[in-house]
Amino acid sequence: MSDPEFSEVIPDAFWDGINQFNQGDFYSCHDTLEAIWMVAAPPEKPFYQGILQIAVGFYHLSNHNWRGAAILLGEGSRRLEAYEPSYHKLNVTTFLDETGDWLETIQQLGPEHVQEIAAQLLPPSVAVAFPRQQLPVPHIKIED
Repeated sequence: MSDPEFSEVIPDAFWDGINQFNQGDFYSCHDTLEAIWMVAAPPEKPFYQGILQIAVGFYHLSNHNWRGAAILLGEGSRRLEAYEPSYHKLNVTTFLDETGDWLETIQQLGPEHVQEIAAQLLPPSVAVAFPRQQLPVPHIKIED
């Protein structure tokens, strides 16, 4: 679906949601994108839903909800696969690769390590209680 001719004009609120995600405000990102998703046309609907599900997955992780994080990171990623490599100026492939790193780590370490994994969402100065993993900061790259 990498198409320079978008079938729908992207609402300004979408970019607000992306900025919220990139600032680690996953709950607000979900709220912002959910409002757009609910009224979106079919080609964009799964795109918005995929991003908001990944945001909720990270929100669940921040609250040490291992199961919720694993389910929503996986479901959101699957929805976005159809939009690779990029869509609406977002680098979907990189976003999915990085989200996949988080999901793989969550699945490999299991629920008993959810607090350790969630600490990776915090700035390094706050997350000193746990050794840092080599996980990318959750971020959605906007292309020029």
